[in-house]
Amino acid sequence: MDRTIDSAACEGADATRLGAGRACGGRPSQQDDLVCLHDPASHTRLLVLADGMGGDGAGELASAGVVAVARTLWQGGSWQVLPGALFLEQLCQDAHLALRRCGQGMTDAAPHATVVALLLKGTSAYWAHVGDSRLYRFERGRLLGCTEDHSVVQARVRRGELSARDAARAADQHELLRGLGGDLQPQVDHGWATLRAGQSFALCSDGVWEQLSEHELAQYAAQPDLAQAATQALSVALNRGGENGDNVALILVRPARLQIGWLGRLSRLWRTRATAPRPLPPA
Repeated sequence: MDRTIDSAACEGADATRLGAGRACGGRPSQQDDLVCLHDPASHTRLLVLADGMGGDGAGELASAGVVAVARTLWQGGSWQVLPGALFLEQLCQDAHLALRRCGQGMTDAAPHATVVALLLKGTSAYWAHVGDSRLYRFERGRLLGCTEDHSVVQARVRRGELSARDAARAADQHELLRGLGGDLQPQVDHGWATLRAGQSFALCSDGVWEQLSEHELAQYAAQPDLAQAATQALSVALNRGGENGDNVALILVRPARLQIGWLGRLSRLWRTRATAPRPLPPA
């Protein structure tokens, strides 16, 4: 079992704002991959996590392929001009096509992957996902929302056949209804929220959320040092997974303090003046 945690994807990052890592666990190869990209001038971040599958090394190629597409699009700068949701849709569709092309040269394997991506831009957060890699959104230790898995088990939960508590242990947990690299063009689920003080996010593969509860992830995401928190969370997931445990990958992020533009300052000044006590008229 390999318990070594690889945190190279976020080297040089502010540990109070970002923590990330991955580990093989009890699997012979690492099929989880992630990347954390940052533009300091605009305080924009792109965080992408993928879980590959396909056998005979295809899983490793698949997750690495998703990350490579994310890097290419980031360097191309389309995130600067496209609406957030449209940029993430492009990322998912381009990654799907890249995996399809990669699979054309294989005879005994086919690269497929899940993906979850988060774009923090200005005062907004945009996210997208395909498969069962998840995004959790927290505010001051409280869960605000979580993406819904594209899996057979989640469909059973939705129909009331299985409780959410039992879903992580179900025998058909890993049967997906959507993914990147298959014959069908993927349907991408999107989300959006206005950033507020005290918010944080967690992106993770199934190897993490199967072992850590929402409450535990919320506690890790609320710690002052997110780099240390991510390492601690991954260590716990590895221990609970045991000798035959899955790969684990996790990103924790806390958005930078919001910059109030001139319009925001003007609005705040107007509210201050409007609510200030007025002097009484002379008697």
